[in-house]
Formats: sequence, C-alpha cells, structure tokens
Amino acid sequence: MVEAATMHPEDPGSDDTAVSRWFGPAFAHLHPQLQALHRRGGTLQGPLAIRFGRGLAGVVGRRLARKLGIPADGAAHRLHVAIHHADGLLHWDRRFDDGARFVSTFRPYGHWPDGGWIEETGAVALRLQVDVVDGGWQWRCIGAQLGRWPVPLWLLPRTRAGKRIEAGDYRFDVSIALPLLGEVLGYGGLMRAAGGDQ
Repeated sequence: MVEAATMHPEDPGSDDTAVSRWFGPAFAHLHPQLQALHRRGGTLQGPLAIRFGRGLAGVVGRRLARKLGIPADGAAHRLHVAIHHADGLLHWDRRFDDGARFVSTFRPYGHWPDGGWIEETGAVALRLQVDVVDGGWQWRCIGAQLGRWPVPLWLLPRTRAGKRIEAGDYRFDVSIALPLLGEVLGYGGLMRAAGGDQ
C-alpha cells in the first residue's frame, strides 16, 4: 500500500486542508467554488439520474448498485453528500434518498500531479489520481486492493468520476464500465450547496 502524506489535525475554521496541501499552488487551478468546498467542507444535494447498461450489462449494473446502496429501480431519486476534512483525510458521506449511508475516506500520498489518493470504502481501497479539466476535478483509478490483496489492473472496472461547476451548481458524474459489456452503471446530476455552503 502507498504511504500517506503526513497527517495534520485540521481546524474546522482553517483553510489549510488535506486537499489544499496536496495540490499546493495548483489548488488555484480548481474553480473557486470547488476550492471553497475543499477548504471548508459542505453539504450538497440534488436530483439523481441513474443509468444501467442494456441486457447483461444492466443485470450486472443493478447487482452492483444494490451492493453500493444505490437505488436499482428507474424512479426519480435524490443524492445528499456531506464533505469534510479531519485528521489529514478527506471524508465523503453519501446518502441516496433516505437510504443507507455510503461513506468513503480519501488519504493523500505525494502531491499533485504525480501523487494521488487512496479511497477506502469498507474492505475496498482504490488508488486514484486527479486530473484538473477546465477547473473541474476528475478521478482516475490506477489500482485497487481488496483487503490485503492487490487486484490486477486488467480486472478493474473502468471508472470515470468527477465534478465541475455549471451555472453556479455542482455537476457530478460517475460511470462504471466492464470489458466487453461497456457501461454497467452510471449516475449523476446537478447539485446545490445546502444551508448556504459554497
């Protein structure tokens, strides 16, 4: 496993966070609203569009959705995401409708652009790098572990995930694709900051 960057206790009132330290001067390349979100944290919420592949890809996508706590029907849904920083980590707490929470922690290693983040959700750890595109943040998966066992890169789903600012709101999109099947699951939407967060 890649070693994490030095941990720092974080003062909720401070602009110095794991994200701003990891990016260094390149933090300024992010849209100002994304900078604010990753300095102070915040809560985002909005309508959710969920996509599934066709045929076998759809069957696989719905099974994966259920494992991740994502609604597997075609009805309208809402996503609620709380983002905060603590102990040198970035924390994402997602909830689909009023369902179960889906919690991830992101641990930095190195610095942008060559470093990355380890996203841990339960027993799964993903090694991610970041691309900044037009002020938006795009994750790129470069490795994974299941418990103590590394997962070969060729076995990993092709995952695309990111967020950008669109007309003052937060546009996000996640896509998971498998070899031969193509996209099996995707979701996204346009979210607004709750309670005056920016």
